[in-house]
Amino acid sequence: MRILFFGRGVISTQYAWAFEQAGHTVEFYVRKGRKETFGSSIELEMWDARRGKKFIKESWNVKLHEELSPNYDLIIVSVNTEQLPVAAQLLSTVAGTAPVLIFNNIWQDLKSSISPLSMNNVVFGFPAGGGGIADNRLRGGFLKMIFLEKPRAGTEHINNKVKECFESAHFNISWVKDMQNWLWNHFAMNAAMETEVLRCGSFPALMNDRDSFVNVGKNMREIIPVLKARGAKPGAISLLLTKIPPVLLGILFKKVIYATGSLPRLFVEYNNSKAGFAVLEVVREAQKAGIPLPRLTVAFENTE
Repeated sequence: MRILFFGRGVISTQYAWAFEQAGHTVEFYVRKGRKETFGSSIELEMWDARRGKKFIKESWNVKLHEELSPNYDLIIVSVNTEQLPVAAQLLSTVAGTAPVLIFNNIWQDLKSSISPLSMNNVVFGFPAGGGGIADNRLRGGFLKMIFLEKPRAGTEHINNKVKECFESAHFNISWVKDMQNWLWNHFAMNAAMETEVLRCGSFPALMNDRDSFVNVGKNMREIIPVLKARGAKPGAISLLLTKIPPVLLGILFKKVIYATGSLPRLFVEYNNSKAGFAVLEVVREAQKAGIPLPRLTVAFENTE
């Protein structure tokens, strides 16, 4: 397959590398001026967990374009949530009939989030990886599993193409029946965590703060009414965050989910992105519904 990745961020770069290893042709679209800034290669220091736990360290040559063309078998979009409308607008003019995988966090309803792209040409999914890029060095990694929505009526053929692409690169697929609800819950959990990142100052600081994960559970309890107000059903992890006593939740996060040396912990520690957008979006939604979010509001206001 000839695959275009929209943007050369952490997720795009890691999965593009994996697809190239599987024999696919991968290229990147970047904004004007970025081709010269990024250069023709990137230094990789990342963990590949598809077959055990393998550390990849290499200088990888990449092909960047500052113009879009329609000659691709698959287009994968993984950008900051606030950049998705611009990406969708650009792709609507050049994507043609190429299937588009939106590999992204989303807080809007799915149809409006990718307008003017057609829902019949789009599949929604989510990665299981993370990290950060600094000074043209990527530090991070990815797990064996990715999340993909079950086919909607009319999207069976493009779902199958995306499925075959990931399986050819030795990824397992976790099928999501209601992707809209899944993404709303995931975005809410991001907001709960980003609230603590704002308080601590960075993602690495979050990992080492004594009270951070206790507070994540408290933050999520505030957000649940916002999810319900927009018609979402709290998912299993959202309920876990709200039903387990905060102190026990803190122990679970620190000792199990983000245990020292675990890949999920490393992915967060390498994350050097700016936090706060998810918090702002959830706070705005709460204000529309008249729902108080004192913990999130204070954290955001303290960073302004």
